[in-house]
Amino acid sequence: MPRQSDILDLIGDYKLKGEPFALATVVRTISVTAAKAGAKAVILADGTITEGWIGGGCARGAVLNAAREALADGQSRLVSIQPDDQLSAHQVKVGELRDGIVYAKNMCPSQGTMDVFVEPVLPRPHLTICGGSPVAIALADLARRMGFFITICAPAADHAGFGETDRLIDGYAIPADGSERDYVVIATQGRGDNLALKAAVQAPCKYLAFVGSRKKAAALKGQLAQSGVSSAQTDRIHAPAGLNIGAITPDEIAFSIVAEMIEIRRRGQRTL
Repeated sequence: MPRQSDILDLIGDYKLKGEPFALATVVRTISVTAAKAGAKAVILADGTITEGWIGGGCARGAVLNAAREALADGQSRLVSIQPDDQLSAHQVKVGELRDGIVYAKNMCPSQGTMDVFVEPVLPRPHLTICGGSPVAIALADLARRMGFFITICAPAADHAGFGETDRLIDGYAIPADGSERDYVVIATQGRGDNLALKAAVQAPCKYLAFVGSRKKAAALKGQLAQSGVSSAQTDRIHAPAGLNIGAITPDEIAFSIVAEMIEIRRRGQRTL
């Protein structure tokens, strides 16, 4: 069985790389089970267990399924794997969610019960901000306090205006290591609008917003179309950026943008 330090080292490595994974921990066992309380496993999004042990096939399928779902919606799960007679005694069905517990069937001859807590560990959401405008500066500050990893793409001369950030890039070239989970906001406000937008529409992201009026955004989209950018790419640009809260000042605009990003990020994670 792997040492606890090996698991912790691997968890640290995945966090540094920004790779999502789920941590499964056996929290309770009754009767005979292969894994005992305290056993852990690191599970990747494709269902691969890269380190650890949570038991054999009796528990593996239910835990891997819970891990995939947890990574998809960002919610932790407690999986209780029980033999048929125990499920009947609790009057629950396989796959049923009750009081925060997901029930699964133990089909092994041991007929033991094992409860496993499955926790998704997701990387910090990544926000790339293009521009050095007052809105860009306010947005970088507020979004970082909300847990976003901040990349600034702006001329080097504008970098001094920002407080603490995670990465500074000279110019408007969007980093090539982005993913479809990322957020991109163009806050150039008249200085490099077209360059920044042209770079941004090529980048993978779940949210692409432009700080400016609909009229200005439409004009810039037209210029991009003339330069060969497809309508499918320009249609991704959300303008004006942020929720419609009547924002006027740079801080208020930044607040509306962060609120919109949080709404997109958490969509479907909570039920009323």
